[in-house]
Amino acid sequence: MARGVMGGQGRFIGDDDYRAGFNEDLRSTLNLDTWTNGLDVEELIAGIRTHISHAADGEEIIRATVREKVFPSLKAHTKLEAAGVYQANPERLRTVFEALLFPGRVEAVTSIVASHDSLPLGITQIGVAVVGYGGTSGTFSQRLFRKELATGNENPVRDAMECMNERHERSGMGRRDSLSMLARRGLRDHSERAILLDKAQAEWRIGQGNPCSRELLSGSGYPRLMTASLAVLSRLIGTHKKFVFVPHALEERGYLTLGHSLDAGEYALIQTLESDSAHFVERWYYPTEEVRDEALAFVRKYCRDILIGLFRSAEHAAPCLFFAHREHAHVAAHIAMADSLIHPRRGFPMLLEVAESSCRGVFGTDSFQGLVQDAYTRAGGKYQYFNERHSRRRET
Repeated sequence: MARGVMGGQGRFIGDDDYRAGFNEDLRSTLNLDTWTNGLDVEELIAGIRTHISHAADGEEIIRATVREKVFPSLKAHTKLEAAGVYQANPERLRTVFEALLFPGRVEAVTSIVASHDSLPLGITQIGVAVVGYGGTSGTFSQRLFRKELATGNENPVRDAMECMNERHERSGMGRRDSLSMLARRGLRDHSERAILLDKAQAEWRIGQGNPCSRELLSGSGYPRLMTASLAVLSRLIGTHKKFVFVPHALEERGYLTLGHSLDAGEYALIQTLESDSAHFVERWYYPTEEVRDEALAFVRKYCRDILIGLFRSAEHAAPCLFFAHREHAHVAAHIAMADSLIHPRRGFPMLLEVAESSCRGVFGTDSFQGLVQDAYTRAGGKYQYFNERHSRRRET
């Protein structure tokens, strides 16, 4: 589970971990004599069914233990007064439908990024949509253009050499362009929260992911982006307060174990965001101690007011993580659950799905790439700058 709940620390993964996880020695896996020659479909099916059956039985034992032993002790373990498992109130869910969701008093914000990267130019488009059940409140976009080659200078040979060196340092020898990737993530997260706060009009706001994401707490390596992000989050958490954030995927397996132990219609409040956020800030590399202190001061002041919770809206739906202000956590849980009941098998807030569809409709990759290719055509059809191998990447 997350470090703040179970106190786990990162460590080196060794051969003993492999043996414990896969119940065989790594040497045996690497020995090709232990591999099956060809594909025996019947043996494959039998093996998969056996392993799934044993795993499912074991998970049910864990689930029963969590419900019987762990859930009742959440408050004592996390020292959070509100920690515990709650049953969603049917009357409150109905009120959320009738008084908040359908009248348009809840709006969701999400974004989409489309990018084009060729030798002479990199283009990144960030599109954000604000959506309520009354319709789309607004769409916003920004485009960033990245190029290294300066033209018209006195020393073109030197400029060309500097351009090659910069490109090599940025992505040569198999290195990824981490600078651009981090910048995209940080700008995307910042724009979502800024638009959620300043452009959305509804009383309640729904966002995607962790409100205080690592990209924002670190500024993605840009101190000015961090300062701007913390200013937006300070107003969102300290002033507005009526928000709920739901990640698209629940990747933290500790939280996932708790989530799968919930019954349909239950939600749990686990702990504040302070511990996890402080753990990250204390270990991130910041350019100066002053920048680190700024981030840590924000975490200590504001992240303690954000509660981490889980909900399960329907019997066959996967659990979802959510983040909400401690003053409105129970209402936030009911809003997220009520909106998820519109699509019970998906079990995820429908407004976020609608916002994403709106983004794709306006700022989708196909239309963006069409504009880019049209521009290349008008520039003389210089398609040799397209890196064709990008469309042939191995599936992982």
